[in-house]
Amino acid sequence: MMELADYAEKYSCIRFARADGVLEMTLHTRGGPALWGTSRTSLHAELGEAFADLSRDPENKVVILTGTGDSFLAGADPQERFDEPDMAGMWARIHEEGLALLHNLLAVPVPMIAAVNGPAMIHAELAVLADIVLAADHAEFADLAHVPQGAVPGDGVHVVWPTLLGPNRGRYFLLTGERIGAHEALRLGIVGEVLAPDVLLDRAREHARRLAALSAPMLRHTRSLLVRELRRRMFDELGSGLAHEGLAILLSR
Repeated sequence: MMELADYAEKYSCIRFARADGVLEMTLHTRGGPALWGTSRTSLHAELGEAFADLSRDPENKVVILTGTGDSFLAGADPQERFDEPDMAGMWARIHEEGLALLHNLLAVPVPMIAAVNGPAMIHAELAVLADIVLAADHAEFADLAHVPQGAVPGDGVHVVWPTLLGPNRGRYFLLTGERIGAHEALRLGIVGEVLAPDVLLDRAREHARRLAALSAPMLRHTRSLLVRELRRRMFDELGSGLAHEGLAILLSR
């Protein structure tokens, strides 16, 4: 069992706050908009463990995931520093963190709401795997971390986007670096609502309060049913996808 006090100040890139059973999980980098990295102090390193921690807290009835400022997760951290002895050793860590990142996200036992407060260009799957996805009207969705950068899209995006968009559009999205705006994402069924930025979080909290008023067993069993197929597919395909991504990186050096 965990309590909020056990993990509220544990992470350098994640803020937590809770009211009436609704846990808000806000991504950030040094207090500003979240930037992606893969060092030992990055979101990549912290998120899997954070999802595991909040999952063990019985006081959480609903989780809201959002970003800071006017972007959800738009780019890489230019200040990131690495202290890995070699690429093979680094990739072994990345592989384990990559497994934990999505397996633990999908193992969160309560409903999740994503309030996508702006562009989600890096690991947008973190948002679109939520049960309710709300987007600010200036949000965009893309996968700019893989094929556009010469990397294999094997860390779960190869499962998520063909599932959401269909096999052909999903492959097109991954191979071209396509950017999908908020209103097009609504039309395609990627998000449930598009809102003005100043009301986005209020709307997420409205949904969360409505759900949190229901019984905890009902919420937990509903979440289990809704993510069952995604968890099965991720179990089958995430490990091999990460292995392909890592092998291509090592062979390309």
